[in-house]
Amino acid sequence: MKKVFMLFAFCALCACTFQTKHRGYVFPEDLDQQVAGIKTTSQLEEKLGSPLARTLYGQPVWIYYGTDENYRGPFPLSYDNKTVLLAWVDGSRVTQTKILRDGDLPNVSPAGGETEIPAAIELNAFEELINNIGRFSPAGLGQ
Repeated sequence: MKKVFMLFAFCALCACTFQTKHRGYVFPEDLDQQVAGIKTTSQLEEKLGSPLARTLYGQPVWIYYGTDENYRGPFPLSYDNKTVLLAWVDGSRVTQTKILRDGDLPNVSPAGGETEIPAAIELNAFEELINNIGRFSPAGLGQ
């Protein structure tokens, strides 16, 4: 009985690990001062590297993002120390920068359920099987 209790206690303690992983960019402590002196994209890439994302539409903006992912045993995953650096770029010039931290960022949570696709055809398992007949070439033909 004592061995079973010790095994259960050991398993319970193993499930309560505390771990923090950094995701994205590791920003320096003096990010505000470092970004204030940046005037060109080459300076920005020299200090922080290439951006995590660039906007496709509208004004060209380079986006740098970093956060800490916290694992606390059986509790839900949490994030803190979120930082986003936005740099508006005009050619090779940096026209404006903005640093957003935890309090400045909106709390966005994904919606539950599935997104419906307009005009999507939904098939059951049998219809999927019949629909795939003749779609694939025999192995070894390379087509």
